[in-house]
Order: sequence, then C-alpha cells, then structure tokens
Amino acid sequence: MIDMLQTEAPEGGIPLPGPESSGDELFRMGLLYSTGQGGAPLDYVSAHMLFNLAAMRGSMEARLYRKELSSEMDPGDVAEAQRQAREWLAQG
Repeated sequence: MIDMLQTEAPEGGIPLPGPESSGDELFRMGLLYSTGQGGAPLDYVSAHMLFNLAAMRGSMEARLYRKELSSEMDPGDVAEAQRQAREWLAQG
C-alpha cells in the first residue's frame, strides 16, 4: 500500500507517496500519471518525477520508463520534473 504524505498532489492529481515509499510504490504511481489512470491525470512531468524517484530507490523498471518518457518530453519539462523530484526529496 502506498503511504500518503503531506506532500500536495500535482494539480488535479492524487496525493504523492510519502518519503518512506519504496521504489516499486513510486514506480506504480508513475505509471498512473504516465497513462492517466487510477484517478491521476495524464501528466508526463509528474510521471517522470516519480520514475526518477523510483529509480533512485532501486527500481530498474523505472529507469527504463524514465528514459523512454524523457525522449517524448521537451527538455524544459524534463528539467521541471527533476526540480520537482529534488523538492520532494528535500521535504522528506
């Protein structure tokens, strides 16, 4: 089960997982945002952020998805996703 945090959800999204979340939990949340399912809007920036965090926590699948998603995103959006990941880490 994904532990919800005091972290705000991306606009129109579902709450982000807490700092104790595993790489697999973060990866699953990234899948929701990358496909617009499970109550999450289709949001590549949030998906990339979550895949990045999941990769940092050891999810090999997240590394692959992050790489593929990056190739479909504008460089500015990738930079924003990385900024959001750093912000999430700083809050934890």
